[in-house]
Amino acid sequence: MSPSPIVVGYDRSVEAKLAAAWALDEAARTGAAVEFLYAYEWPEWLPAASMVPATSVWPDTATDHAIKQALDEAVATALSTHPDVRTKISLLHNSAALALIDRSAHAGLVVVGSRGHSAVTNLLGSVSTALTARAQCPVIVVRGEPSPTAPVVVGVDDSPSSHTALVFAAGEAAARNVPLRIVRAWTPVTGLWAGTPMETRTVLESERHAFDELVATWRQKYPNLPITAEAVVDHPANALIEASKTAQLLVVGTRGRGSVRAMLLGSVSQHLLRNAACTVAVAHDREV
Repeated sequence: MSPSPIVVGYDRSVEAKLAAAWALDEAARTGAAVEFLYAYEWPEWLPAASMVPATSVWPDTATDHAIKQALDEAVATALSTHPDVRTKISLLHNSAALALIDRSAHAGLVVVGSRGHSAVTNLLGSVSTALTARAQCPVIVVRGEPSPTAPVVVGVDDSPSSHTALVFAAGEAAARNVPLRIVRAWTPVTGLWAGTPMETRTVLESERHAFDELVATWRQKYPNLPITAEAVVDHPANALIEASKTAQLLVVGTRGRGSVRAMLLGSVSQHLLRNAACTVAVAHDREV
């Protein structure tokens, strides 16, 4: 059975080309096909166009033709750099967020660049927020050009989504033949509890024991994969941004426990997507 396709949100931007290169490399490893998708919406004022004297209404045939040319160029480049990877193109008159979310239901991965233009201008605004929260497959936001020998880093807590993130991260590390680094961060005590015995910069023995057991489980699952673990008292965003500086891929889940749940779908995940030094993967379970 063929792997599910990898969908790339594509325009002619440098960032989109980096996303395409990442997707093609991944496809070459897995045997998946790559779909280059360009989605753009008609202006909200379109219904009023009939009231305004004009020779044509945007987008016209020429607009679609120009976009298709850009997609065809991407396919031609893919054929020269990754001749064994199957490709297709899609041009949709829809919002980028909705188009990519819809495609995620049948995709193995959705890959986007960290910046874009035209229809993909807000990939790190409303599009990325909606996509990382609502996609039904892992979402990859390509950032930087890290070393291919750098490790894969995964951020965990004790939530069910950590298992999803670990499954994805371990698979990526094994496929790339690089180490896996597991990072667990406990947010330090602040505010009313600052200066009390509850304020500590060390991980409690009970917390460390549970984390060590988790790491041991994954070492048993992947005996040939070098796995390191780091337990720190720090804000999760700070710890993961620091870890991203020496990584090629940073993996996080979509939900955490307690207050972390909101952060992983909000401030933490968005902070990572904007500021990580390497590519970020937001792992999702399939909806059933």
